[in-house]
Amino acid sequence: MARLEVQSLPGCEQIRLALINEDFPTGPLPAEVMRAVIAQPAYWAFCWGSGLGLARILLEDPEQVIGKHVLDLGSGSGVAGIAAAMSGAARVTACDIDADACLATRVNAEINDVAIEVVDDIDQVGRPVDVVLMADVLYDRSNMPLLDLAAGFDARVIVADSRISDLERSDFTPRRSLEALTYPNLGEFDEYRTVRLFEQTAQGAT
Repeated sequence: MARLEVQSLPGCEQIRLALINEDFPTGPLPAEVMRAVIAQPAYWAFCWGSGLGLARILLEDPEQVIGKHVLDLGSGSGVAGIAAAMSGAARVTACDIDADACLATRVNAEINDVAIEVVDDIDQVGRPVDVVLMADVLYDRSNMPLLDLAAGFDARVIVADSRISDLERSDFTPRRSLEALTYPNLGEFDEYRTVRLFEQTAQGAT
């Protein structure tokens, strides 16, 4: 029932992604379609609000990534990594365990004419890493251990999430918040409009 359309993102139109069609029905889906969605959710077919918000921040303040090796952990559509590459990162690696998300990141990187290394296992990420980006990966509390994986790179870790108000960790500091909704927006609740940024800075990092 869905198709992919290359679309510019609101607020950072220089990034274009292959995303689900905006006129995809928002009402009840046929049972067989719902079962398929549950069995294999296409997270990568949306630019989730936190990824969009983080992309805007990186494009507005490229000094955060210029000349650095940036890891987009849980890349989904690849929007955060693409924004980092556009902002002058020396190297960008995207990591996602979903094969379709890895393919989407490769395709979207090509659409935007940026170079991104894509891996499906965190052990394949080359070191050292300077900055780890995590956007919209903590929607499920079972994903919280990813924070420890990110911290293991001894890098600056930036978390952007609209579904978490407090990481409940003393090693992560709230930095700022902004408004951004998932795009295309097929009826996302307004309670997820606020994207919160948290940061952990490695010893000696700038």
